[in-house]
Amino acid sequence: MEGFWVYGVNPVLEALRSSIEVKDLLIAKGRRERGVERLLEVASLRGLAPRQVDRSQLDSLTHRAPHQGVALLVGPFPYRGLEDVLQGEGDSLLMVLDGVEDPRNLGAIVRTAEACGLWGVVIPKRRAAGVTPAVAKASAGAVFHIPIVQVSNIAQALRRLKERGLWVVGAEASAPRSLFEEDLTGPLALVIGGEGRGIRPLVLRCCDLLVSIPMRGTVGSLNASVAAGVLMYEALRQRQRKARGERA
Repeated sequence: MEGFWVYGVNPVLEALRSSIEVKDLLIAKGRRERGVERLLEVASLRGLAPRQVDRSQLDSLTHRAPHQGVALLVGPFPYRGLEDVLQGEGDSLLMVLDGVEDPRNLGAIVRTAEACGLWGVVIPKRRAAGVTPAVAKASAGAVFHIPIVQVSNIAQALRRLKERGLWVVGAEASAPRSLFEEDLTGPLALVIGGEGRGIRPLVLRCCDLLVSIPMRGTVGSLNASVAAGVLMYEALRQRQRKARGERA
């Protein structure tokens, strides 16, 4: 992708605050709320002068998405390599998505992953959502602040992570033990499957451990982004307790 338009005040602001290439900033005529003033300040620091346009032009550009009167043209999204996200200090924590197709789910997962301090999010190149304007919007701009790795084969990527010492934990509804009963500290890759089908059999076989999320109601499953959020925050909770010397 040569580049794409990011829209909405928060996604545009976060893109401007990141290192991604920025090319053009459009502001709807008469738009001067406080959030936009902050956005213009950051754009000025990057040497980018906004262009005022009619709101109808932004409606057309974003296909009538909720753009809030602002849109930013950015360069190609800088996907990272798998090895790039394993260079930090301490126990690594990655989220691996096996075929999440809904851009809103991907955006929500990325937003939660960034909030939890994950090292990165791994997604497949085919038959899955990639980073798009809708994903940037759903993530509130978090896609510009956390490494996103796009790989050709999820199973192969998991095997590489295991070779690097990560323990692979998959979320599977039929798993006999819940995530609250397992140790989610240490170097981990957390795996969530796609909407409807879950984790594919080949990827399931790459998992060292399968955990379920307890369901007390009538509905038998959670939305992919909600399940990923539960898994990430439980891992974060256990790590924080371990850091304080407490039992999980």
